Amino acid sequence: MPCAKYKSKVQSAKPKVSAFTIRDLRAKHATWKWLVNRKSHIVNLNAVKNIVYFDLETQKSADEVGGWNQIAKMQMSIGVTFGTARGDYAIYGEKQVNDLLADLQRADLVVGFNILRFDYEVLHGYTPFDLRQLPTLDMMVDLQKKLQHRLSLDSIATATFGVEKTAEGMQAIRWFKEGKLAEIAEYCCYDVKLTKLVHEYGQRHKQLHYHNRFGKKMTVPVKW
Repeated sequence: MPCAKYKSKVQSAKPKVSAFTIRDLRAKHATWKWLVNRKSHIVNLNAVKNIVYFDLETQKSADEVGGWNQIAKMQMSIGVTFGTARGDYAIYGEKQVNDLLADLQRADLVVGFNILRFDYEVLHGYTPFDLRQLPTLDMMVDLQKKLQHRLSLDSIATATFGVEKTAEGMQAIRWFKEGKLAEIAEYCCYDVKLTKLVHEYGQRHKQLHYHNRFGKKMTVPVKW
């Protein structure tokens, strides 16, 4: 289902994803308008025919499942992909997790931010297949190897594009408990779009910008 649409009224009861279809997603935030309207550029698609950009949100926090070593128990609320082969977004609820897994397995390259440690581990609660075997670029891991410390997607997006994330993971969990799946889908779409823009910028310019802990704008080379 397209990321640019969502159902205008989502049931307030405990979420039933099978009834959740994204309809008429309103570009109600300036950040969303900027992201939707910004032109995308994919480099060397002949080499990588189907890049799948991916992010998901969870139903539960680490504290609720017994710690960060129990990520597979956190359960997916919403997952979003953008596939360059089809040229649009797809949104998956928990009942469509097998469709999401198939989407990832069709990719020539899966690109995300902290997906090896987090998103894939969440999905391992639904499949015996080791998703780490998929061709994957985890940009956070790649940058961590270069810098010897972690960067946030927000730090890169702010320094590179002048935009910020619109929410964070704990807010998405609160939305799930409130039955606000449309808000989760919108937020997850933001993150996938930012992930895509960051990757494409790195491909074109062979570098990324970020803010260090003192607020200074820094540059790091990449080989994407």
